Amino acid sequence: MKMNAKKVLGMVLAGVLAAGSLTACGGSSTADTTAEATEAQGDKAASTAASGESEAAGAAEASGEKKTLRVAMECAYAPYNWTQPDDANGAVPIADSNEFAYGYDVMMAKKICEELGYDLEIVRLDWDSLIPAVTTGKVDCVIAGQSITSERLQAVDFTEPYYYATIVTLVKEGSKYADAKSVADLAGATCTSQQSTIWYNTCLPQIEGANILAATASAPDMLMSLNADKCDLVVTDQPTGKGALVAYPNFKMLEFGGGADDFQVTEEDINIGISLKKGNTELQEAINSVLSKMTKDDFSSMMDEAISVQPLAN
Repeated sequence: MKMNAKKVLGMVLAGVLAAGSLTACGGSSTADTTAEATEAQGDKAASTAASGESEAAGAAEASGEKKTLRVAMECAYAPYNWTQPDDANGAVPIADSNEFAYGYDVMMAKKICEELGYDLEIVRLDWDSLIPAVTTGKVDCVIAGQSITSERLQAVDFTEPYYYATIVTLVKEGSKYADAKSVADLAGATCTSQQSTIWYNTCLPQIEGANILAATASAPDMLMSLNADKCDLVVTDQPTGKGALVAYPNFKMLEFGGGADDFQVTEEDINIGISLKKGNTELQEAINSVLSKMTKDDFSSMMDEAISVQPLAN
């Protein structure tokens, strides 16, 4: 539209000048030259305007709001995630709260957002609300120490693993089961673990004659049950176990080597992933592009750092 208006203006001006030249000798050459100059000036103005529009569009895009990645977690599952009163060590504010979240999951979420150029928002939810929050679109993803199980894959998609966990057993030092060398040695124990986890659903039933108590609502509740002597042992993953030893020095962590003497689990049970709404391949591929640059050693180093700074209360 702008180019047509410019050409019309040029033609009108040229026409006026040409009409004036009919009353003056030799005016035809001058009119042509003037018309060409007028059109050239119009071209230059149009070009400048187009350039300005392009720059303005680029500036608008550059100054546009960054994407915000809404990430759900319990903020109560150290060393994966926990709640703290301030932003020490790089903790992130929890949405609709005056508290902050930190831990391995927050560290990973920050790295992903830094790499992708996103802002980060942490949403605190209880364990059983995490997957529904993804499926309903309340959050973009869950980074909360979730195993990539076939059952969960029916409801959500997962990224590649962002941690590889092994199964451990926690007991109290000096207790009846403190010297256990295999799952068989745990026979008859009173035990529990966190609800909706492979620890509770898959591992505890493998203990012969076990007295399996009701599942706890959270990992901290599980650890408090053991500390309060409500059970003989709890089953969890290695990072949670390592974190527990910091908070509860009277605990002992048992590892059975991953062979026939250990709990029998599949790789999907111990591979920890980030869950997303089914079909959100754009975000899945973006996050995987970040994770693909990291190694198992990178994951382990980050986890060790999280364990080293976790509050004792978590």
